[in-house]
Amino acid sequence: MPKFFNEMTADGLAHTASAEVREHYREFCGWLQRQSADTIERKRAEADLTFRRVGITFAVYGDDAGTERLIPFDTIPRIIPAAEWKQLQTGLVQRVKALNMFVHDIYHDQNIIKAGIIPAEQIYQNAQYRPEMQGINVASDIYAHIAGVDIVRAGQGEFYVLEDNLRVPSGVSYMLEDRKMMMRLFPELFARNKIAPVDHYPDMLLDNLRSVAPMGINDPTVVVMTPGMYNSAYFEHAFLAQQMGVELVEGKDLFVSDNTVFMRTTRGPKRVDVIYRRLDDDFLDPLAFRPDSSLGVPGLLSVYRAGRVTLANAIGTGVADDKSIYPYVPDMIKFYLSEQPVLNNVPTYQCRKKDDLAYTLANLPQLVVKEVHGAGGYGMLVGPASTKAQIEDFRQRLIAKPDGYIAQPTLALSACPTYVESGIAPRHIDLRPFVLSGKTISMVPGGLTRVALQEGSLVVNSSQGGGTKDTWILEK
Repeated sequence: MPKFFNEMTADGLAHTASAEVREHYREFCGWLQRQSADTIERKRAEADLTFRRVGITFAVYGDDAGTERLIPFDTIPRIIPAAEWKQLQTGLVQRVKALNMFVHDIYHDQNIIKAGIIPAEQIYQNAQYRPEMQGINVASDIYAHIAGVDIVRAGQGEFYVLEDNLRVPSGVSYMLEDRKMMMRLFPELFARNKIAPVDHYPDMLLDNLRSVAPMGINDPTVVVMTPGMYNSAYFEHAFLAQQMGVELVEGKDLFVSDNTVFMRTTRGPKRVDVIYRRLDDDFLDPLAFRPDSSLGVPGLLSVYRAGRVTLANAIGTGVADDKSIYPYVPDMIKFYLSEQPVLNNVPTYQCRKKDDLAYTLANLPQLVVKEVHGAGGYGMLVGPASTKAQIEDFRQRLIAKPDGYIAQPTLALSACPTYVESGIAPRHIDLRPFVLSGKTISMVPGGLTRVALQEGSLVVNSSQGGGTKDTWILEK
């Protein structure tokens, strides 16, 4: 009996002759068995060279070398059959809809607090809560225009939501580039398999952003706002702007006049209506948030409050993707939609609660402990993979600041066969689909599959040495 769900084989084995291959992988697996090791290695090298030439890299903060790295790309895809994707899509649309309703509610009537479902202090003391947004109406009541929801598979193959990313979710460029690379390397696979396309995502994103322009704007000007070329996700910012055919701007390229945002161009100022911003709230407007920010636009918040520009995602959206709010999302779905959640949360212990803290402290070697404001795989303890010293260090952190942490059981994440130095071996994966909210809620069939390349590791983040795979959704 395997200890984890294997995406390709029903018996948990890797790519071997005795493995019982799952039906939706059979066509690919038959093809794979006919490929020589030299052929696959040559294709891998070609992919690395192409990615480096194109500049598909990311920077790691705190890296002493200060160099950009390639995100390792694996040529064995993660394949999901149509029926499973339909269930995932239904659950994701439901979840993001409820999250948008929650953010609108806490900045307006606060019915979920009045109903006693979420304690008021969980909102007001949240580092991502922005009182400046209280009572402000945003276009179409949409706050999380782009959401990246992290999905994991565990147990006998059940899907769980691990995290909601609603601030500035990244990774979609790698989803698109991974697909382009697979089509370039192995065109015969796409002729033989009915794989749903993802290359229309930039068009969907642009349509989505245009649909939430301020009222009365029929032909909105959309821009992508980046902190600059030294940001770890700069490649993605430039990529999406280029793919959508819109300008990539920094804060210094924009200015406020007559309660309107303008972009400096060679032909003079041009009004900007929708800003797809890829920097955090704190840096958006030095007059409203951090006065030392040189990345933002002075006066931007006043234009936003007046409803004369749309920011995607909205200011203050992060309150809904904080890990201290995550345990309440199933209750949000029931409260706002009167529906049962389609996708389950991972069971979560809130360390601010006395009993949950006691359980966590007594079971640290078996649990995953996360900072409520942490991201990128940082600020967390994976108990089974930690030393006694690391566990004791986290114990002291928990005792000192219990409300800063949550704990979860260590899930046996599903694994997918992956090319590693020793050959083909199972490695643990997750999935980040991207959900777009505007006049409608839409998504391309697929997402970014991230893979933990170190044997036994459950941390898939690129900043922690993880890689990526193409994600195939099979059409019927």
